[in-house]
Amino acid sequence: MQTSNPLALLPLALFLVLFIGSGLYYQSQGTDFAFYQISAPVAIIPAIVLALCFSAGSLNNRLESFIKGIGDSTIITMVLVFLLAGAFASVVKAVGGVDATVNFGLSVIPEWLLLPGIFVIAAFIATSMGTSMGTIAAVAPVAVGLSESSDLPLLLTTGAVVGGAMFGDNLSIISDTTIAATRTQGCAMRDKFRLNLMIALPAAFAAILLLAYQSNPGDVIPQDYEFIKVVPYLVVLVLAVLGMNVMLVLLTGILLAGGVGFMSLPDYSVAQLSKQIYQGYTGMQEIIILSMLIGGLGALIKQQGGLNFIAQTIEKLTHREGREDNRRVGEFSIAASVAAVNLCTANNTVSIVIAGSLARDIAERYGVNAKRAASLMDIFSCVVQGMIPWGAQILLASSVAKVSPLELVTSVQYCWFLGLAAIISVIIARPGYGR
Repeated sequence: MQTSNPLALLPLALFLVLFIGSGLYYQSQGTDFAFYQISAPVAIIPAIVLALCFSAGSLNNRLESFIKGIGDSTIITMVLVFLLAGAFASVVKAVGGVDATVNFGLSVIPEWLLLPGIFVIAAFIATSMGTSMGTIAAVAPVAVGLSESSDLPLLLTTGAVVGGAMFGDNLSIISDTTIAATRTQGCAMRDKFRLNLMIALPAAFAAILLLAYQSNPGDVIPQDYEFIKVVPYLVVLVLAVLGMNVMLVLLTGILLAGGVGFMSLPDYSVAQLSKQIYQGYTGMQEIIILSMLIGGLGALIKQQGGLNFIAQTIEKLTHREGREDNRRVGEFSIAASVAAVNLCTANNTVSIVIAGSLARDIAERYGVNAKRAASLMDIFSCVVQGMIPWGAQILLASSVAKVSPLELVTSVQYCWFLGLAAIISVIIARPGYGR
């Protein structure tokens, strides 16, 4: 019988208290990005120390378990892909690919479809780039400018950017959430992509229709752009959808973006390309360090029975006596586990990493297919991330637009539709769905 020990969760609770408590404190002081003043990789250190104290055996054995968790093949693969994804995003932005893609989209979108167009542009860039934060940073300033020069409501315009960014973050085959979800559940990215698409497309269609209804015509003149700078995004998107190995896709994207830089920028050099790649590496260091430390902490918590306790608790909460449906119970349990962690950590990738082992155990117990489990984890983590005012995406967008995060979450319509579509899919799906 597996050990079930609620005390094994205390280290995780300590991490959340330190991380969220510091955020609440700085928020009360009026500090920008309050929940990110104390870095999560630092806040987790006391939790790791507590977990080591709780673990049985000699100190060397406890440290060995922790290190094995850090060195898990899932974690190391994620780290390598994070590095390459950061490098690609950095290089393609530096050579002007983001601005070119935005202006390319604006040049082909009718004025009366500006709001849906902004959503589609953000969705395309996020799907190609694999990062919602990078997409918001690139597109939000343009969207704010469009709102100022037209009759578009600022909250809806900014919300369309966040919604499109979350759409791409959820679907992109090079997104850190996709990488984390598929690696923790042991399924192919392409299979998870197809299942996500069946839920995300109806939600996106509903959001686009509502945005089209809310759009107002305006006079917007796109800037000049070079189509060659859009090519790296297009190639990465096509190769990713075709199912090519994600590392090869990213390497190809980096080389293409560098080649575009050499062809279109007169002073571009190998030294500049090298610096941009390294900047991409450093931009991913927080999520890399945190993923590794969480891998070690998760190994200690699982060893002591903490994850099994959560699984049993969720099972009791979701089980309905007399109307047992193992598949529905398992899928709602997976959704609840990742959503609950995401509410506390305000990071969709981190929540997937933390809940990954638990979700896999639940999936095996209730017969949920691995790709279906990965799909649900990614979807519900993105839904929660787009709805919490203390999430990084909402904070960044509200900072750019100079609006309240609490007001902005009500305008991220896609995430609300996505959550509804995901819940409906769990309720109506046949027992063999996703197999």
